[in-house]
Amino acid sequence: MQGQNQSRTSLITVFLCFVVAVIEGVDLQAAGIAASGIKAHFALSPEQLGVFFSAGILGLLPGTLFGGRYADKVGRKKVLIWSVATFAVFTLMTVWVNSFYTLLAVRFLAGVGMGAALPNLITLASESTTPERRGRAVGLMYCGLPVGALLLSVWSAYDTSGSWKTIFYLGGILPLLVIPLMVYCLPESKEFLKTKEIAEQQPQEKTGFKDIFGREYMLRTGLLWVSYFFTLMVVYIMLSWLPSLFMELGFSRQQGSMAQVFFMIGAFFGTIILGMLIDRYNKVFIIALMYTGILAGLISLNAATTLNGIYMAAALTGTFTIGGQGVLYAYGSFIYPTHLRGTGVGAASAIGRVGAMLGPTVAGMIIASGAGASGVFTAAIPGIVVSAIIMMLLSKSLQKTEQPVATAQVTS
Repeated sequence: MQGQNQSRTSLITVFLCFVVAVIEGVDLQAAGIAASGIKAHFALSPEQLGVFFSAGILGLLPGTLFGGRYADKVGRKKVLIWSVATFAVFTLMTVWVNSFYTLLAVRFLAGVGMGAALPNLITLASESTTPERRGRAVGLMYCGLPVGALLLSVWSAYDTSGSWKTIFYLGGILPLLVIPLMVYCLPESKEFLKTKEIAEQQPQEKTGFKDIFGREYMLRTGLLWVSYFFTLMVVYIMLSWLPSLFMELGFSRQQGSMAQVFFMIGAFFGTIILGMLIDRYNKVFIIALMYTGILAGLISLNAATTLNGIYMAAALTGTFTIGGQGVLYAYGSFIYPTHLRGTGVGAASAIGRVGAMLGPTVAGMIIASGAGASGVFTAAIPGIVVSAIIMMLLSKSLQKTEQPVATAQVTS
């Protein structure tokens, strides 16, 4: 009976976190799809458009950092609900601004809300099940992001109105409708409640950001940060610029949107499959597979010359970039204990957001310099190589620390 209750709780938690991730996917994709309309409405240059993309991503940084920290203090559920409300309100306000700088301000504040939601989605999903199934739970939750982006891309490809404001109306109203469900149906993490109860019975020194740099976690934290930085830089270049990059190559807006659809279809399957594989197989092998796939996707995007070839290259890139991001988030839940999980994942995600913030801006500069789409795809490759090396080192580090524990268990 207890196992059935736990399974039901896990199902409800992952489903509601999936729904929020779908909404985040809609909101994150909104900027890229609405880019041409916003550019025309505000008369933006390519550099200013890159700054607009980066404003929302910049907001993700403090949101992710403090959202994860306060999740460890007051609870995952409370912080998640307030985060969703924040990005709902400021996404809705995007349609009412009348200047470039107020556009940047509301996009930044919407990013704060989205950023604060992410570490709580990861921790709630991972803590709703057993350690052996955490990768799967995080993957099933996180696949909501490409689902949301995919739905918005399909809608945009066939939307006859062409109004960029409609996109932000959707991104603002949908989360407001979901908040009551979260209030009444979303359970708080049992691991968090148990840890909180133990802390109340046996008061200990308060934990903070310094604890993820303790002797046990310092190397893991540093390696995770570097990997998040470079991987998310490439992910957000793709999320922000992909439709515009295809239009630079001479394709229509509808064809660019359809390329994004294929990218998100690949992302959906990649997130689920890689999340399941990371639980079942050697982590070093899965990491090698993931980054090899990302490199293959970028090279194929650079080499594709036909529309069908570009669609297939976009699907391949989406499979391993977004799917790989889900793997990185699952890794954060593996390497930190319950009382540091929100803080650790939040801090690593915040560093990743720095890379995500710089990526679209750098892409805008590359396009403005005349290098075009090919230059953007080529520039992304070195960061992926560095990130792959770092994650291989982290995986081997984890194996070394886990081996003594496994040996001790066998001996006893």
